[in-house]
Formats: sequence, C-alpha cells, structure tokens
Amino acid sequence: MIKTGRKLKLNFKLKVVQDDVEEEVAFKDLLTRRTIVSVYMKNNTPGCDRQNESLAEHAAEFSKAGCNLIALSRDTCGSHKKYAAKKGIAYVLASDPDDWFAQATDSVIEKKMYGRTFHGPQRAAYVLDPDGTVLAVIEKVDTKDHAAQLMAALAAL
Repeated sequence: MIKTGRKLKLNFKLKVVQDDVEEEVAFKDLLTRRTIVSVYMKNNTPGCDRQNESLAEHAAEFSKAGCNLIALSRDTCGSHKKYAAKKGIAYVLASDPDDWFAQATDSVIEKKMYGRTFHGPQRAAYVLDPDGTVLAVIEKVDTKDHAAQLMAALAAL
C-alpha cells in the first residue's frame, strides 16, 4: 500500500455518478481541492452500507473542511445511481471495475470468500492533495465510524 508523501499517477479514466448524472472523467480532474477517496467493496452490503451512511451523514462537514468526497467501488454507474437515491448520497460515486485506483495506490490484495481466492481492492481511505500527493491513509476502515476516522486524519494534517 502506498505511503503518505507519494504522488499517485491518476491519468486513468473512470465513470462517476453525482446528482444522478453519469460521466466519464480522468480521475485527476476530480481533485479540484483536497479530496477524500473512500474505497469500499459493493453497494447494498452491510459493511459498505455502514461505511457510506457514515460518509453521507457527515458529507457537509467534509465540504466545510475544504474536501471533495469520493466513494469508489467496482459497482456500475447504474448501480451507483440507485444506491445514491436509496442512501441519500450527494457526493461522487466512482465506478472502478478494473481496479485502476487500487493499482495506483498499490492496494490490490488477495481475498477469500466462500472458499474462492481472488484479488481486489483493499477497503481503505485516502486523503489526497489536488496534485495527487497522498496526505493520509486509513488502512483499516471502521465502517460504523468512518467519518470520525477521516475527520481525525484531516485534523492531524
């Protein structure tokens, strides 16, 4: 996993959803100010729901703190649109089925589920400067209190 102080290569393109609008963008173009990227596994699963509910509840606080907020998973934009409507999510939901962001942060890990082994992105969060420099990394996300973890990370900067 990437460490703080490193600059990420973010030239890859992803599809994103915000305010029920889907578009394809270069990831680096989402970094218009300090940005929090919260990586989760899948919409409509208990842990990921708790993670996003925590973010949605405190999204205005992150904006007041001068931060963009992006939640990123492998889900499609169609799934993200339904999920955003269901959960009241106003921040950016990014679709990354090819794990471009996980590759950029060196956070593709081996996982096991139902006896099957596969590789996927680690549930983690990152605070990035507009130039892509990693300011903070949360390697172990507390899904219930994710917003507090991120606020503490921002306060320490």
